[in-house]
Amino acid sequence: MAEPAYSLLPDTGEPGFGVYVHWPFCAAKCPYCDFNSHVRHQPVDQERFAAAFLKEMATMRQFSGPKVVTSVFLGGGTPSLMKPETVAAILDGIARHWHMPDGIEITMEANPSSVEATRFRGYRAAGVNRVSLGVQALNDRDLKFLGRLHDVEDALKAIRLAREIFPRMSFDLIYARPEQTVEAWEQELRQAISYAVDHLSLYQLTIEEGTPFFGLHRAGKLIVPDGDQSALLYEATQEITAREGLPAYEVSNHARPGAESRHNLTYWRYGDYAGIGPGAHGRLSHGANRIATATERKPESWLEMVERDGHGMIDQEILGYEEQADELLLMGLRLKEGVDLARWQELSGRDPDPRREETLLEHGFIERLGNSRLRCTPSGMLILDAVVADLAC
Repeated sequence: MAEPAYSLLPDTGEPGFGVYVHWPFCAAKCPYCDFNSHVRHQPVDQERFAAAFLKEMATMRQFSGPKVVTSVFLGGGTPSLMKPETVAAILDGIARHWHMPDGIEITMEANPSSVEATRFRGYRAAGVNRVSLGVQALNDRDLKFLGRLHDVEDALKAIRLAREIFPRMSFDLIYARPEQTVEAWEQELRQAISYAVDHLSLYQLTIEEGTPFFGLHRAGKLIVPDGDQSALLYEATQEITAREGLPAYEVSNHARPGAESRHNLTYWRYGDYAGIGPGAHGRLSHGANRIATATERKPESWLEMVERDGHGMIDQEILGYEEQADELLLMGLRLKEGVDLARWQELSGRDPDPRREETLLEHGFIERLGNSRLRCTPSGMLILDAVVADLAC
């Protein structure tokens, strides 16, 4: 029997309400990664973790109140190490605690090394309708450098399977790798676009403190492109993706119109989201307050806390209006659509400083979209942190 046609609900432009579930386990730790991921050499008790996810959901539901879920994201770690039954239990739990309409985006991250057709079909049957593949490079030398367990052949197999099984698919690439030229990146990017359906996430390699790459970089054993070369790589990325019909809608994310990641748009539009699982963060409106939540990072400690207390939260901070305004600016200026000025003014209680805004306008770093929105120009995106810092003062 043929699967019914998939229809994604339209993007209303509203922030929405997302649910993020963090699966913290990986088969190996990549040397550039500072995410909350852990390697375990014994099988993980998935039934026990699934029960804990459901228990923490119940607590988050008390904070959020009744909500209509507009997206779900299963991130990690490597969620594709989960059994399809575990994924089904998690999604069923979300549907029990909040309202999940048909046609919402349900994304799962997957590594090509942990992909197989049977497992993918099981995830699809559980309700996943979008997969995000951690490809990271399309040559075997750089995949080895990045510590990936897959090769290019594995990556292409995973892409083909994802295109066959899921209605929507994206994959990630990392650029600004050591000795990478603009010409080599352009060739690799065009190759990636030929495999992509409607979405690509393209990140510059960053050296994060606490990672193996950080130590190598500090010792002078790992040299990454300097600022000028990174800017050239970024500009080439924007030009090629725009020309090929996948323009940037956010600093590092590119999509055909209508194929933007709904879940990530919830973050960047500063919507509410429940963060569930070890090391997950959330933003929940509770009455007149907006609460920033964070959970225990170590999986086993989080598990014990949830089984004892009903949640693994170690931080519940009530955000003041000024803090919310700064976060709204920080997130919204990443987007091509920019920031809703009325919402920023409501939270901050003020207008943007006219002198600072005028200076940024004169230098071509920001622009107004009518009277309602403010956004970074392509030049402003290159110095995004500085633009945000200037406007937030």
